[in-house]
Amino acid sequence: MKTFKLKSLKIINNEDADMLEQSIPLLDGLIINREDEENRWVIEAYVEQEQFDFFQNLRSHNEQVMIEVKITKESNDPATFITAITSINEIGDHMNVLFIGTIVDQRKEIIKEKLKLLIEQGYKEEELLHKFKEQI
Repeated sequence: MKTFKLKSLKIINNEDADMLEQSIPLLDGLIINREDEENRWVIEAYVEQEQFDFFQNLRSHNEQVMIEVKITKESNDPATFITAITSINEIGDHMNVLFIGTIVDQRKEIIKEKLKLLIEQGYKEEELLHKFKEQI
C-alpha cells in the first residue's frame, strides 16, 4: 500500500444532466492506494463537524459518489474516483469521512469519446485512423 497526502476534495454531483462540483474545505486528509486486485483506493477527508449533514445526505441518497482529488500538492492534476462513503465519524469538534473507490482514467475516457465522435461523423477505415491520429 502507498499513502499520499490529500490536498483537495471536490464532490461531483450529476443532477439533471448538469455536473455540479462542490469543493470541500479540508482540515487534513490521506489517500491510500490499496494496491489490491480491484485497484481500490481509500480516501480519508478530515473536515469540520458542520459538514456532517451534507455527507449524511450524500451517503443516504447516493450509492456511488464521484469525487475529484488532488494528491500531494495543489499544483498536481486532479484525479477522479468513483467511490462509496464507507463511514462518517465524529471526532471531537471535527469529523472524518472515509471513501473507498476506484480511479477513473480520464485519458482513456477522452480517447474513447473522440473515437466515438469520429465514428458518428462517418469516418471509416484508413480515414478514421488518420483523423484519430490527428486528434490525439
